[in-house]
Amino acid sequence: MRSDRELSRVELDAFGAELDALRSRTLADLGEVDARYIRRVRGAVRLCCWSGRALLILGWFPPTWLLGTLLLGLGKILENMELGHNVIHGQYDWMNDPEFAGRRYEWDIAGPADFWRHTHNHVHHTWTNVLGMDDDVGYGLVRLFPEQRWKPFYRWQPLWVTLQALLFQYSIAIQHLRLDQVYKGKMSKDELRPLLRQFNAKVLRQWCKDYLFFPLLALLLGANALAVLAGNVLANLLRNLWTFAVIFCGHFTEQAAVFSKASVIGESRGHWYLRQLRGSSNLSGGKLFHILTGNLSHQIEHHLFPDLPARRYAALAVEVREIAARYGQVYNCGSFSAQLTTVLQRIWKYRVPEADVVAA
Repeated sequence: MRSDRELSRVELDAFGAELDALRSRTLADLGEVDARYIRRVRGAVRLCCWSGRALLILGWFPPTWLLGTLLLGLGKILENMELGHNVIHGQYDWMNDPEFAGRRYEWDIAGPADFWRHTHNHVHHTWTNVLGMDDDVGYGLVRLFPEQRWKPFYRWQPLWVTLQALLFQYSIAIQHLRLDQVYKGKMSKDELRPLLRQFNAKVLRQWCKDYLFFPLLALLLGANALAVLAGNVLANLLRNLWTFAVIFCGHFTEQAAVFSKASVIGESRGHWYLRQLRGSSNLSGGKLFHILTGNLSHQIEHHLFPDLPARRYAALAVEVREIAARYGQVYNCGSFSAQLTTVLQRIWKYRVPEADVVAA
């Protein structure tokens, strides 16, 4: 349970002004150090992916196959989290480097970046944890808060969540297709068709690269194509499970709050900041852990300042935590294992109606 102090309108304006000032100071300080960092991340992604693929060419020999798979999985995690996600947010647009332009970047995942720019950058970041407006709350499959209306299929949500975690890259890609709206007749098949073509083209491209091109290349080199194929499958699976865990810990932990549509009517800048703080959860850990999460372990700072380079979040967190304390707000932060445990508890607890929860 949260124990936040309610803020007056004057306090909300002052709260927002302090965070705006913090953002402005950080923006003014951006420069070569940040540019050098993201180029190094890109270099690390390439090194991991290509060295992993080279080791997989050596076949089933356990040390090289396992290391190759892990390196490829690591490269995909870094690419999706610290490089792709953050570049697509426009965090490095100020560099004026086409390779790091948020509007042009296409990442190594099944979902087209254009889909993500809308469902994540626009919808999720604008309406964070607002029920009926933020589609990320349960992704239409999972009931995580008692405020969500219960439906019979939630009884089996541990199964849906397991499948979603294993296939997470497809889950977030399909989200943009709005198949629920098509089913309800609120979206026509003509509107769906171009989205479906874009979705199919990206999935086909990913499958051809990971499951056709590199196995065939191995075959041409006289290597074991099946070992390469299996390594690619497992690397994608590792990336899916990791990104699922990090993203679910961002907004669905025990102390994460949800909001009604009515609560955001006439929302001020300070109120928007406050909602981002209350609806997000941080993960504590070392520098390498933060990099592997794309610095989404600082989910609070990411939601307050989504267009600032994520490498800055650790420093920003010190000031954000101090500001939150002065205004009587809970700063939701815990270890990865502790936060993930509360997420899993929510999935199990809210699979049944409230009456069943109370009876249990």
